[in-house]
Amino acid sequence: MQDVLIVGAGPTGLVLALWLTKQGIGVRIIDKTSAPGTTSRAMAVQARTLELYRQLGLTEAVIAAGIKNPALNLWVKGQRKARLSFGEAGALMTPYPYMLVYPQDQHERLLVKHLEVMGIKVERETELIDFEERDHRVFTRLRTSKGAEEICEALYLAGCDGARSVVRHKIGAGFEGGTYKQLFYVADVEATGANPPHEIHISLETSDLAILLSYGDKGSRLIGTVREDRVDNPEGLTFDDVGHRAVEALGLKVEKVNWFSTYHVHHRVTDNFRHGRIFLAGDAAHVHSPAGGQGMNTGINDAINLAWKLAAVVKGKAPETLLDSYDIERKAFARKLVDTTDRMFTFATAEGSFADFIRIRVAPIFATFAYSFERVREFLFSILSQTTINYRESPVSKGVAGTVHGGDRLPWLSWAGGDNFESLSAITWQAHVYGSAKSELREWCRQKQIPLHVYDWRLEYEQAGFARDAVYVLRPDTYVGLADPNASPAVLDAYFRNCGLKLPG
Repeated sequence: MQDVLIVGAGPTGLVLALWLTKQGIGVRIIDKTSAPGTTSRAMAVQARTLELYRQLGLTEAVIAAGIKNPALNLWVKGQRKARLSFGEAGALMTPYPYMLVYPQDQHERLLVKHLEVMGIKVERETELIDFEERDHRVFTRLRTSKGAEEICEALYLAGCDGARSVVRHKIGAGFEGGTYKQLFYVADVEATGANPPHEIHISLETSDLAILLSYGDKGSRLIGTVREDRVDNPEGLTFDDVGHRAVEALGLKVEKVNWFSTYHVHHRVTDNFRHGRIFLAGDAAHVHSPAGGQGMNTGINDAINLAWKLAAVVKGKAPETLLDSYDIERKAFARKLVDTTDRMFTFATAEGSFADFIRIRVAPIFATFAYSFERVREFLFSILSQTTINYRESPVSKGVAGTVHGGDRLPWLSWAGGDNFESLSAITWQAHVYGSAKSELREWCRQKQIPLHVYDWRLEYEQAGFARDAVYVLRPDTYVGLADPNASPAVLDAYFRNCGLKLPG
């Protein structure tokens, strides 16, 4: 019997398998395809994902394989009208103030390699046929690569099997939303003329949409819309059928098209991320427009959020009610994300002379003006980078100290030779104090076997939102669980007791 059966070996399923295995949970991961994909739509790895990848030592390998895109450029009629620097916005917020471009197919191969090093191999050409939940187990019927059927027994089942999820379909979960009328294309091209190179370029040329992302000497990715007169007959379309006006407005000369595909974009969220012992994650739970490069990163964050909770329950360190917080936390964010990307996409593709005027004349000027303000820059970057995600409404988020609430991402601070994220490489509960730790707090942490990290007070800590001498208890996924300005052991005891969480000591 397995602890967790994972259906789907895309980034979401692979990350879930990695984080569970790291915590000593037995997993089996299957995928009906014969091999990892060789093409991909997802390209962007956001700062929050890179922060969390430190827990498995993946960050440096991913950065080395990708291309840092440090800025976003807005183009109209062949002229650059605005340049929005990620570095200016995120330099004080994260160790990774850029958007990393790293194609999903390469990303998956790296994750598979790390999983194999940990002793777990993806079972290819293995398909989920049916399942039922009974006797505190999930019994699944699988068809293997040889055509034989087998029964797999697991404590939990995770559906990470994409937008057409078999798991979601069989549990009868809703998937409300809609489909955009535009037909999108995605193309890997060899092109010249992008200036500056290795930055993101977006054309605001009427309702034609074109986005260029560079991934180094290997080429670039173009994303955009197909000409309206070809949308009703998508079969056999080529790069000649796309909206070239927007491409030309970027100053690009496409010399070779190495891969081209078209697709429709949906915006949907399932009604529940948890159904008893069955969970949905990634595209199986939510899909949305490509605006902002959020999709793959959102699925990865689903997986990490779910992994520590499943591990705690399987090990008997938490009640099954903890798993309800996965649905609460991730569904709220998914709905907000779908709404945000829908508005961004609708603006970018709106038709009509007034929409063209706003997009071409007003938007670049407004963007440049707004981006000149530090708080606006940081706000926009925090949304794009997913560093603004918080779980303040979660049942396992309590307290506030300074401006940091239970449920918040821990603010990042750096100094010569290190930062306060170094301890976050451990997948464990831990406590941070900025200032001085009381002797009774130190003794409580020692008895409970909770690592305590104390940082001598600096003015920068207050500016980041920390309260002096307060305690911040961090969950295994590095979000703040409890913020207590008094650093009281009694408050900490009450927090773990009320959440039903058992401490090592």
